[in-house]
Amino acid sequence: MTVITGVGTAIGGVARPADLLLTTTTPGGEDPITGLSGRGLRYKDRATKLALCAGRDALTDAGLLLDPGLAVPGESIGVVVSSNFGNVDTVCATVSTIAEHGYGATSPMMLPATASNVTASWLAISFGLRGVNLTLCNGPTSGLDAVYWAGMMIDAGRARRMLVVGVEPVNEVVTHLVGPLFDGAAALVLESEEAARERGAGSLARLGRYARRETHDEAVGHVLEQAGPVGLWCLPEQPPTTEETAGAATHDLTALLGRCSGALGVVQCVAGASWLSAGGDGAVLASVNASDAAAATVLTPAPTTAGTGR
Repeated sequence: MTVITGVGTAIGGVARPADLLLTTTTPGGEDPITGLSGRGLRYKDRATKLALCAGRDALTDAGLLLDPGLAVPGESIGVVVSSNFGNVDTVCATVSTIAEHGYGATSPMMLPATASNVTASWLAISFGLRGVNLTLCNGPTSGLDAVYWAGMMIDAGRARRMLVVGVEPVNEVVTHLVGPLFDGAAALVLESEEAARERGAGSLARLGRYARRETHDEAVGHVLEQAGPVGLWCLPEQPPTTEETAGAATHDLTALLGRCSGALGVVQCVAGASWLSAGGDGAVLASVNASDAAAATVLTPAPTTAGTGR
């Protein structure tokens, strides 16, 4: 089984992961990247900076990031990032420069940042994570898909731990393309139960069943087949009527944060893990409903830590 051992956020107005369970954010919150330091920041896009902040906090929360270095071998930790618009501003700026002035006008420092995997790569480089490294950018289901694939990497023995980050930035290009969007990042650390137990780490929640189906009802029905009663349902952007969740408390993170796109599924899991670790009763259902597909997953209490209020 796979457990969640750490969570982190980099969202304006959200001081800590547990604040994702509130109904409002703090107005005028400090930009999360303000405290970020290190070489080469001027060449990193906003999505990467946000992901570095959330990823740092999740690794620290899991007890994996020390000062300096990691508490475990770097090759035991992989990275999965979900972002649909992460570096689109860099790509558009580079294409415009080439179109107007030719290839010679591009910067050798910025050109590598046009790669779709740039955020996941910088997470690996910055924290010394030498395991499998992936980026998903396949629409609204991307966040829950990323959590699933991180768990699959652990089950397949490709890594013992995975850092999962969902991030979307707000900038001029993104606003022009899609209008108002969530600006921030959320991160969680997944580990095999064995790996967590070996290092004496507590768990926030256990990762349960996942499904990606054509319809929302099909996805939700599949993940709830083996789950107990749902105590909290983290709603999709367009909540449908789902009889299986009758009686569960609901939480709309889109209403709290705005449209989260590829970050939504990860944000939901961070909120759900926070709810369970604070003693939430029942399973957490996270679901996403898109025009071409739907995805759902379940989090269940981790017996060793449920109710600790971590």
